Amino acid sequence: MTLSIGTAERFDFELSPSLEAAEPPEARGLARDDVRMLVTYKASAKLVSSSFPCLTSFLEPGDLVVINTSGTIPAAIDAVADDGTAMVVHLSTQIHETRWVVEPRQVNGRSTERWTGPLPSGRLTLRGGATLTLEEPYEGRTRLWVAKLDLGQPTLSWLETHGRPIRYGYVDRQWPIETYQNVYATERGSAEMPSAGRPFTSSTITRLVAHGVDVAPLILHTGVASLEADEVPYAERVKVSVSTAERVNQARRGDHRVIAVGTTVVRALETSVGADGLVHPYDGWTDLVVTSEHQLRVVDGMLTGWHEPVSSHLLMLEALIGRDLLLDSYHAALVQGYRWHEFGDVHLILP
Repeated sequence: MTLSIGTAERFDFELSPSLEAAEPPEARGLARDDVRMLVTYKASAKLVSSSFPCLTSFLEPGDLVVINTSGTIPAAIDAVADDGTAMVVHLSTQIHETRWVVEPRQVNGRSTERWTGPLPSGRLTLRGGATLTLEEPYEGRTRLWVAKLDLGQPTLSWLETHGRPIRYGYVDRQWPIETYQNVYATERGSAEMPSAGRPFTSSTITRLVAHGVDVAPLILHTGVASLEADEVPYAERVKVSVSTAERVNQARRGDHRVIAVGTTVVRALETSVGADGLVHPYDGWTDLVVTSEHQLRVVDGMLTGWHEPVSSHLLMLEALIGRDLLLDSYHAALVQGYRWHEFGDVHLILP
C-alpha cells in the first residue's frame, strides 16, 4: 500500500474495492450510527480508533457543532436522445427556475460512467413527456453543461415521481431516497448527500445537547462530484443564518471549538467570514476552494467521511491538519479497514 502526493499536489493512494461501502449499515443489520470513527488530534498527532456512538466523549461542553441541513434530491434521471441513445443525466445545481447545471452520463450496466465522445444533439426526451435541452458547457468544463428543463411542473415535484438518487459504481443496487437523507435535513437541494452527517440520529443530537454541546444549522446545496473526473468544486448555494453566525462568533469569543460536520460546512463558514474575522449572515453563492493556501479562520475541527484518491476534499483536510498527519491518518484507515463513501465510516479531526 502506498500513499503519495500526486499530480498538482493531490494525495493519491490505492483504495481496495473491499473498503468501498456498497450498502448502508442498516442493510447489514446495524444501526445508522453504527460506524467506525478514527479520531485525529492535530496538536499531538495522536490517532484513536473509536466508533461514532462515542462522539460525545470526544467533545467538550461549550463546543459548537455546525451541520448542513440541505436535503438530498433524487437527481438522477433517464433520458433518450433523438437518435435513440439512452443516457442518464445528473442534475447538479439550479441556476434559474428552469435552468440547471447537469452532468450527462453513459449507461454502463447497472450503473453509469462519465460521458465520452460527442454528446447527442437536440432535445432529450425524459419521462412523463418532459424534455431537457443541453445548451452549452458550464464555465468551459467538458463534464458539466447548462441545460434547460421543460417539465410542466416544479422541478422538485417532477423529480419525486421520475428521479432517483445519484449512485456510483461501488453501490450495486438502488436505494430509496430516504437512505440518502440526513435525519436533520430541512430544505431539499443537494444533488449528492452531505454524507458526513449520515450517522447522526435524534439520539446523537440529544446526547450532544445534554453534554453541553451546541448544534447550529446552515445550508449548502451540494453539486455532483463525479468520482471519475475529480476537479475543484464549482459555485454552490449557501445560507448562513443570523442565529448560526452569532453562535459561531459566541463560541469563538468563549474560546470554544467550532466543529464542522462535513467539507460543505467548512466551505460555507469560511465563505461567511468578513474582513473583521467574524462570521456574518450570508445568502448567496460560494466559489471558495479551501487548500493549504487558505488559512482557516473559524473552523477548529471537522467530522468528515473518507475521501477518494486525489479528491479536492483532501486539500481541505491538509489545510486543517497538515500533509504529514493527513497521510498518517489515511494510512491508519487503510490498514485498519475503515470503509469509504457515503455509507462508510467517519473521521473526526480535533485541534
